[in-house]
Amino acid sequence: MILETPVFTIEAALKAATSGVHRLELCSGFHEGGLTPGAGAAGYVKSHVSIPVFVMIRPRGGDFVYSGDEVRVMKEEIRVCKDLGADGLVFGVLTPEGLVDKDTCSSLIEAADGLPCTFHRAFDLAADLDRSLEDIIECGFERILTSGGKPNVETGLETIKQLLHQAGNRITIMPGGGMKPEYIKQLAETGYLKEIHASCKCRRPSESKIRKEIEGLHSDEPGVLTVDKNQVEVFLAEMENYS
Repeated sequence: MILETPVFTIEAALKAATSGVHRLELCSGFHEGGLTPGAGAAGYVKSHVSIPVFVMIRPRGGDFVYSGDEVRVMKEEIRVCKDLGADGLVFGVLTPEGLVDKDTCSSLIEAADGLPCTFHRAFDLAADLDRSLEDIIECGFERILTSGGKPNVETGLETIKQLLHQAGNRITIMPGGGMKPEYIKQLAETGYLKEIHASCKCRRPSESKIRKEIEGLHSDEPGVLTVDKNQVEVFLAEMENYS
């Protein structure tokens, strides 16, 4: 079983890689739910870790309905990430009606030119999860990251089980979004759980000696976002029971 961890800082990426995580989802924009990281960050992480790095391709927050200009930028970001050695890509596009935008997604997968692609939690905003699952398979994605169409895995647990059964071995359903070790047993009992997505995040104290409350220049949460090795170890220990 594979543990993928989303990372939003260089520190978190390096720490996750040395803590036993199997794969990284490299992003920026934590408060937006994940955006495309800078090329410098992607290149640096790829050159300093030995585990696979999947890169988020998302030009902005807000929704997952993109203009032609934004799709062209996504394709350029895919090209850059491929050149930097990305092992996989993470993206998803919906129509205004909440359906999977199959034409755009297929064109982005074509641009990926063989790199494995994950359809991210845009899936959870889709109008019809069953239909969207089939559309995503048709497009050629290798996995779907989902909390079952709910705010988190806990509230979407029963739907995730249904999706695992519907998908079977045709595509990987990767539970994520508030994932906790205690959910692994129930999901593994479906017989189709292969991967999980868990942030294992924490915040370390800032080294800054001053703090000013200026809107837009500080986080609502104090400290610097990183990865908690202890959380990683708890996940890995629980996963070992079902591998």
